[in-house]
Amino acid sequence: MNRQIIKSAFIKSLPVLAGYIVLGIGFGILMNNAGYGVLWTAAMSIFIYAGSMQYVGVGLLTGGASVLTAIFTTITVNARHLFYSISMIDKYKDSGKYKPYLIFALTDETYSLLCDGNTPDEGNPDFYRFMVSLFDHCYWILGSIIGNLIGSVLPFSTAGIEFSMTALFVAAFTEQWLTAKDRISAVTGIVCTLLCLVIFGRNNFLIPAMILITFVLTILSKRGERTK
Repeated sequence: MNRQIIKSAFIKSLPVLAGYIVLGIGFGILMNNAGYGVLWTAAMSIFIYAGSMQYVGVGLLTGGASVLTAIFTTITVNARHLFYSISMIDKYKDSGKYKPYLIFALTDETYSLLCDGNTPDEGNPDFYRFMVSLFDHCYWILGSIIGNLIGSVLPFSTAGIEFSMTALFVAAFTEQWLTAKDRISAVTGIVCTLLCLVIFGRNNFLIPAMILITFVLTILSKRGERTK
C-alpha cells in the first residue's frame, strides 16, 4: 500500500520536478557567484527551503544586511504563507508525526498540488501529503546543488536570473486560472493587489494586499455560507 502511495505522490509531484530543478539551478548559480559552495547551498535548501526568499537571501548575505533587515525582509517575502496555509488547517490538524514537516514544507507549489484535498484511494492521506512534500523538497535541493556545481565549472551571467521565481508564480497562477471553475478568488487577488500597489507603492504593497485579500475573501465566504 505504501509503495502505491509513494508512486502516486511521485506522479503528482512531477510538474514541480521540472520547475524546481530549473529554479534550484538558478539559485545554486547565484550562490556560487556570491562565493558560497555546495555545502552552504545545500544547507540553505534543506533547512530554509523558501524559494523566493533564498534568492533574496543571497543579496542579504552579500550585502551585509543586519539581522533586523533579514527578519523584516523574510516576513515581507513569506507573508503569503500565513494566508494560504489557513486553508490547510483542517487537512493537517490530525496528521500526527507528519505535521511538523508538512508545515515546514508547505511551499507555493506544494500547496497548489495539495489544496484540492484529493488523495489516493489506497488510504493514509497524511503519508501521501508527506511524500508529495518530500519529493518537492528533494527536487529543490537537487536543483540547487546541480546549479552550484555548474556555476563552479562554467561562467554564467546572473543578470535577471532572480526573475525566475516571479515567472514560476505567473505560470502557477495561469494554470489554476485555466483549470479552476470558480475564479472569484483569483480576481479578488488581482484587484486587491493592483489597488494596494497604486496606494502604497511597489515597495510597501505586499502585506496590505495580503490583508485586504484575506478580508475580502472572508466576507465572500461568509456570504456564501448564508446563501446555502
